[in-house]
Amino acid sequence: MRAGAMAEALMLFHGPLFHVFTVSSWPLLCPNTSRTPMSYRSAATTTESLRSDTEHKGLNALEDVPDFSLVLGGPLYQLLRRSHLGGDAMELLNRRILASLIITWLPLLVLSIFARSTERVSFFHDIEVHARFLAALPILIAAELLVHSRMRTIVRRFVEWRIVLPEDIPAFRNSVQSAIRIRNSVAVEIALLAVVYTVGMLVWNSRSEFGFVTWYALPGSRWNLTMAGYWYVFVSLPLFQFVLLRWYMRLFIWFRFLWQVNRIDLNLIPTHPDRCGGLSFIGKGSYAYAPILFAQSAILAGIIAGRLLYRGESLLSFKFQIGGFIVFFLLVVLGPLLMFAPRMARVRRKGLADYGLFAQRYVEHFDRKWIRGSSPSEEVLGAADIQSLADLGNSYEIVREMRVIPFGLQDVSRLVLAAAAPLSPLLLTIFSFEELALRVIKVVF
Repeated sequence: MRAGAMAEALMLFHGPLFHVFTVSSWPLLCPNTSRTPMSYRSAATTTESLRSDTEHKGLNALEDVPDFSLVLGGPLYQLLRRSHLGGDAMELLNRRILASLIITWLPLLVLSIFARSTERVSFFHDIEVHARFLAALPILIAAELLVHSRMRTIVRRFVEWRIVLPEDIPAFRNSVQSAIRIRNSVAVEIALLAVVYTVGMLVWNSRSEFGFVTWYALPGSRWNLTMAGYWYVFVSLPLFQFVLLRWYMRLFIWFRFLWQVNRIDLNLIPTHPDRCGGLSFIGKGSYAYAPILFAQSAILAGIIAGRLLYRGESLLSFKFQIGGFIVFFLLVVLGPLLMFAPRMARVRRKGLADYGLFAQRYVEHFDRKWIRGSSPSEEVLGAADIQSLADLGNSYEIVREMRVIPFGLQDVSRLVLAAAAPLSPLLLTIFSFEELALRVIKVVF
């Protein structure tokens, strides 16, 4: 009875995987016990009971965790709701995008049309402005829906997958509440506005000039602006910069939350099929930030296009800036996830040691029974011990292949594509469309 109880405990702890080991290899591990610890039917019943108990505990634990979203909060969110530009779950996306265009881009168009000037670069030819307000800004606004749904699911998954065990729910709840307080802070958004109208103005004032009259600036002082220029500098640009800084603040809140979660004793299993101990959903979730990278890249593409068209510079002269831009934002999105690397490395080392010891004991008994002590009367073909040995090898291989970072090459490649996509049309300044298409076909095929 004591041996049978030990096998049941093993199965409950390790899940259905150990069902194969304990049932088929019981005579090997416990030769003095003739009774199989659990029948297949009772094992399946126990597994179903365990699953139901886990789901019940997970639902109870979720009730203790506040619903978390990175975007449903803050003064701007409340303002959008009261002005009927957003719902409780960020509905009415089309209204918000249309309102952003009416405030930022449309006045520039109207004031530029009615302005009497002899600018060399007209409003219609300023690619940077159109990329900023017609592409990047709507994408940043639309990204709120994606980030809301993905990050909310990730937070729940920590509890649903029992990465955070019930006894650690209070600490997890405190981390969620701390993130919510920062997200809802009025002081934080006021500080962002202050940064926009101080640092942002200084950066714009120190920017490089085209050296000729544009649709927003006249000859002389940098602040000798047209009517369209005043709206551009004091309304359109600050609004865009505020939206962008707000996204950076959200990234900070998210990574601060993950840092606090990482301080909890997480329940990572080295044999988890995701090869990340169960944390791969964090790396997969980072793809929700791809629109932010796309928007940033669209701005860079607009700036480079202006240099190519109006200064005659070559695209190759920007190769280091483009490469550095992609690497930098990859580090911004994925770099903080490296905080999980030490913990995951410890789980992998312990898993290799534990499963290595278990495998050594199993193969020792296997060798004793089938290699050194087998008799002609025993049937080798189709024996359960052989299948158990293969299953044990597969389990050890999963532990050995476990990554020590919660993301993979596929996650990196998705973000790289998102960052590189807006820059790809610039290649047409070097290659013809036919030559570029031929090069792409050769790379793909």
